[in-house]
Amino acid sequence: MIHRRRAASLVGSALVAAALLAGCARSVSGTGDAERWNATTVAGLEITNGASGPRPGVPDSPLAVVGGDGGELDRLARNAVDDVQRYWRDELPATFGRRFEPVVRLISYDSTGPDTTVCGTGTAGVVNAFYCRADDSVAWDRGQLLPLLDDSFGPMAVVAVLAHEVGHAVQSRLGTTDGRTSSIVREQQADCYAGSVFRWVAEGNAPHFQLAIGPGLNQVLATLFFIRDAVGTGFDAEGAHGNAFDRVSAFQFGFGEGPARCLRMDEAEVRRRITQPASGQASTLDAGGGNLRVDDRNALRALEQTLRAAFDRHGVATPTVDPSAPPCAEVRGTAPASYCPLTKTVGLDLAELARIGTPPDQGTGGGLGDFAAFAEVASRYALAVQHAAGYPLTGLSTAQRTACLTGVWAATITAGRGALLQLSPGDLDEAVAEMLRPRSLIAADVNGAGIPSGFARVEAFRDGFTGGGATPCLQKYR
Repeated sequence: MIHRRRAASLVGSALVAAALLAGCARSVSGTGDAERWNATTVAGLEITNGASGPRPGVPDSPLAVVGGDGGELDRLARNAVDDVQRYWRDELPATFGRRFEPVVRLISYDSTGPDTTVCGTGTAGVVNAFYCRADDSVAWDRGQLLPLLDDSFGPMAVVAVLAHEVGHAVQSRLGTTDGRTSSIVREQQADCYAGSVFRWVAEGNAPHFQLAIGPGLNQVLATLFFIRDAVGTGFDAEGAHGNAFDRVSAFQFGFGEGPARCLRMDEAEVRRRITQPASGQASTLDAGGGNLRVDDRNALRALEQTLRAAFDRHGVATPTVDPSAPPCAEVRGTAPASYCPLTKTVGLDLAELARIGTPPDQGTGGGLGDFAAFAEVASRYALAVQHAAGYPLTGLSTAQRTACLTGVWAATITAGRGALLQLSPGDLDEAVAEMLRPRSLIAADVNGAGIPSGFARVEAFRDGFTGGGATPCLQKYR
């Protein structure tokens, strides 16, 4: 994050403050047309906690693989491509009126082995999976990439990556992308197409694979986090795929709305929605940002000022952020931040806040970064806002409403809005990582309870980030 030290710039971050909670009342009459949220479903499907991965006892796909070693990972990839193509065999004519022709070749190579040529490129050291338009093939690295995905996130991670690559084959068949189409548009569409495939898998239609919508889908989203663009990569860079927030968003659009939504992702739509900055802006922000010390008192004061600018109403008592607040008997304590309704105080555990605020490549404490830590504090402040407006502080709706309001706050500190704290590249990805953990404080009620679906948590945060204020959060999550 970036800490600006000009108090006058607070005015810029308050442009949503005046109207933000003007509608913060328990009565929601007249909002019957607003989208309602269901605590037991994700995109209309019941949240499940069963098995995810290959179906036991199912015959393997007969698809031929060039260069394969006949091993378990090639078998996994072959079955994955077979299922994905089965989806498109029915979906392409149903949605787009086009016949789907399977890709001509599947190619397996070992990036650690002898150099071979695939799609005109040497494979030595190429840890990747890709679609080659020149010969209509899908290729994957069984030497490093597939083992890494399978070991880190499970077999559905391999399915996700290959569903993305077949998505590029779909683009080729539809003729919707060409050499003039930017990389970010191609990749956002392919992530979206992968999401639509996974909806079909989650519905139980895939012959070789099954997916639980709770933990199983969380692992798929974690895969997208893992394969995101490096911090500082501009969305306009050649080969850009998107940061984690944007990749997860595209996948969720496909999962929730189907492949027709993906085709609407053109240059204008992506540039309007994308949170990844352009190349020049990305390097400037990254150079001036870095990771703040979240236990620094000046940074904490700046955080509190951005929260007041985003949420406070005239005449309403504002909560105090107090690093030395005593334990609260009313509620179960949550670290690194907790809200006490009796004293209207957000208490902090500075040691735990510092641990979470430490980037994961510094030390072995398992931290996430400064924005993740500050967003957890912001979530407790959002509870205070709800408390002042008469909303309940416990329950799954409260947890999702809290994530949504935390997204509202994040939108007020985007670069260029003059806030004392400003988002820098990689910050929103930290929020995604936090919400994909088994327990998320960004998406939790006053006692730390929340919905087990990382998909639903991220969706709620994005609702707030893109919704233009608190009203959508208060109407949907009730």
